[in-house]
Amino acid sequence: MFYKIKVRDHIRVPPALFDLPVNEAILDVVNKKYEGFISLDIGVAVTVTNITEIGEGIIIPGDGASYYDTAFELISFKPEQQELITGKIRDITDFGAFITMGPIDGMIHISQTMNDFVSFGKDKVLSGKESKKSLKVNDLCRARIIAVSFKDVSNPKLGLTMRQPYLGRLDWVEEEVKKSKGSSSPKKKEKEAKK
Repeated sequence: MFYKIKVRDHIRVPPALFDLPVNEAILDVVNKKYEGFISLDIGVAVTVTNITEIGEGIIIPGDGASYYDTAFELISFKPEQQELITGKIRDITDFGAFITMGPIDGMIHISQTMNDFVSFGKDKVLSGKESKKSLKVNDLCRARIIAVSFKDVSNPKLGLTMRQPYLGRLDWVEEEVKKSKGSSSPKKKEKEAKK
């Protein structure tokens, strides 16, 4: 899930940026420091949206840089168990598919790609035996997060599934929705006919 987070930090502005207005210099430093930053508490920092407060600059003896107590807002992505995500298949291997969800990737084991016996083709396609469904690189899919691991904070791992109803490639989801709407309409027609 995406969050808007307020952060306060002492920002070091190097002398090379002294020619810029203070706001621009601080925004530049904060973006370089925080974009892509991964933390167990905030998840993956996507972008800094706003500098809300800048304190008075301080120069520490022996360091030519200026330090500012700064408050700012950033957008972060923190994956949560059972969350539904939409992403694009980045790669397919013999053991599953990797899906990009923006700032990080998740892995869908081959057994979790569809409710069918799945085989891996040499052309990087996962195919269902009975359903004849296929999954290729660049397909847009909806999946559910079933495992989140921040064991290695610099490289979080996400486990996903697409075996549940209304998950999988987006056109599969549309077909399921049409089937569920279509299956309820004959009952309505029967009730109307009895009246």
